[in-house]
Amino acid sequence: MTTRTERLDGLPFTRKHRKLLLGSGVGWALDAMDVGLISFVMAALAVHWALTPTELSWIGSIGFVGMAIGAALGGLLADRIGRRQVFATTLLVYGLATGAAALSTGILMLIVLRFIVGLGLGAELPVASTLVSEFAPRRIRGRVVVILEGFWAVGWIMAALIGYFVVPTGDDGWRWALAVGLIPAAYALVVRFGLPESVRFLESRGRLDEAERIVREYEASAGVEPPATEYRGVEAETGTESARPGSAVPLTAPAEPRESIWSPRLRRRTGALWIVWFGINFSYYGAFIWLPSLLVSQGFDLVRSFGYTLIITLAQLPGYAVAAWLIEIWGRRVTLAVFLVGSAISAGLFGLADSPATIIAAGMALSFFNLGAWGALYAIGPELYPTPTRGSGTGAAAAFGRIASIIAPLLVPVLLTAGGSPLVFGVFSAAFVVAALAAFTLPERKGVALEEA
Repeated sequence: MTTRTERLDGLPFTRKHRKLLLGSGVGWALDAMDVGLISFVMAALAVHWALTPTELSWIGSIGFVGMAIGAALGGLLADRIGRRQVFATTLLVYGLATGAAALSTGILMLIVLRFIVGLGLGAELPVASTLVSEFAPRRIRGRVVVILEGFWAVGWIMAALIGYFVVPTGDDGWRWALAVGLIPAAYALVVRFGLPESVRFLESRGRLDEAERIVREYEASAGVEPPATEYRGVEAETGTESARPGSAVPLTAPAEPRESIWSPRLRRRTGALWIVWFGINFSYYGAFIWLPSLLVSQGFDLVRSFGYTLIITLAQLPGYAVAAWLIEIWGRRVTLAVFLVGSAISAGLFGLADSPATIIAAGMALSFFNLGAWGALYAIGPELYPTPTRGSGTGAAAAFGRIASIIAPLLVPVLLTAGGSPLVFGVFSAAFVVAALAAFTLPERKGVALEEA
């Protein structure tokens, strides 16, 4: 007799899966919109508040300080109180804080609120990808998670549209842009009451009746008959037998001891994953948080620089689409490494671009490859760890990566002074290369059950 997780893995992609993917994806897009908006706000404040590059760097970086802390705490909480609960809470936190940031009276108030925003943003992403990966059918799990990550492009495009149409409207245009960030706070209710809790998490906590009910709902959506009477629980992970349907099952801690992400079995993959997270965060946020401001510094006005950024951002969508297709053909490791190499080449070309045409072409290539790499990274992360440590494992990697996203915006002004855009993007290119080398050392998890991590 099969376990619940095996029953989930064997299902086709159903209406219930689509609802989970869309519900999580909207939250993901709202996250991206909030992160993207700050790059346009920075460019506007440089004009309206006459801020120095150092002050702008702190506005860009402080959110990532919060994201680093939030990612670590969010992953730990997701393994203890549930994926859905943490997902909804993070939306509420960063939505309210972003709305409040629209009322900022000075740079200090804005920095404090951006830190709080970062706490919510950082906690959401690894938790959402873990939740979706634990429901996705095994044969297309990687593709489903890449599609989830593809919602990031939707959110960033929304940010670019707001930046283009709202921010330049006047001195308070940036305030109206941040006020849009209140939407995630309302959407938290949809996540809390509209999405299911992870079956694997429920089993690990002994909440077997709830887990069985959710599995049967997914089976019903697929037109699959559930087991008639008895069913097995979490034998694959704990070696214990569950009760019959409808029986009362006490809330218990997992029978399986929690394995450290630095245990002899997991430490090599953890180290490699952390390197990839660091490299991709360093280059992505260093480039894209500063992109509108860099274009303004090259002589383009706000409207033109925001327009170029919008065009460049549109290339993220085909990047995700190609990565989602290749990840179930080439596998996770090769897809991730190839897109990182493409990102390295594109970054180098962007640093040498000196005309609108070359800036847009190189920028679109960087968007295409960089965001495709992000999709593959989010797909492979949850597959590397067993259920009791899956949330904390992916959260810790994300937290380490956020250290790079703190450093990069602060480093950009220094590199610009020392060598201009060629040096800035040359450093980003080198970081992508290091990340690609680390990606090649990760285990390939294509078609492997999560329980076999």
